[in-house]
Amino acid sequence: MHLKKKIAILDDHPLIIEGLVMLFSKSDDYEVIAGFQNSTDLLTYKKINTVDVLLLDVFLSDENGIDVCQKIAKKHPRITILGMSSQAERSIVLQMIKNGASGYLLKSASLDEFLFCIKKAQNGTVVFSKEVKSLMDKAQFSDLKSVPRLTRREKEILKLLIEGKSTQEISDILFLSFLTTQTHRRNLLNKFQVKNVAELVSFVIKNALI
Repeated sequence: MHLKKKIAILDDHPLIIEGLVMLFSKSDDYEVIAGFQNSTDLLTYKKINTVDVLLLDVFLSDENGIDVCQKIAKKHPRITILGMSSQAERSIVLQMIKNGASGYLLKSASLDEFLFCIKKAQNGTVVFSKEVKSLMDKAQFSDLKSVPRLTRREKEILKLLIEGKSTQEISDILFLSFLTTQTHRRNLLNKFQVKNVAELVSFVIKNALI
């Protein structure tokens, strides 16, 4: 008996979920087993271990899709995650890939395009739908390396640095020792391969990473 691969969808627009369910009903190899309109329902889904592929809306109303991607990739590494959106921004695409997604598709993609990308992603290839690929072809491979994975604490400190807070002020706000904050700050500079906080802030703002 031919077992279909199982797809879950997280999108805060029910019409998108319904449309994708109808789309995949025509596939012999894949079936949608669950659709969620918020990240909490997905993260607490009892059968999440049966999911092979997650189609993840990048712009959710309750949580950043990039953060959801990171959580799923960490807790359930066997799930192939593909970001979905009605638009593509290079910095967002890069962040999704850096946080564990295997690709990025436009919601307007055809069934054939979805199926082609899903199969390639499950075989270990990073995939993009046609319009996204056109955008990413303009990006250098070094861009993927220039968007490092950050811990929750590093993200907090980065936001405060962008606000112009000093090391001591950050220590007070986050209840950390001065030395710990200084270490996190130095790690951020190393991860982004910049010389100082000014370069760090400039890079983050330019690439819309916060």
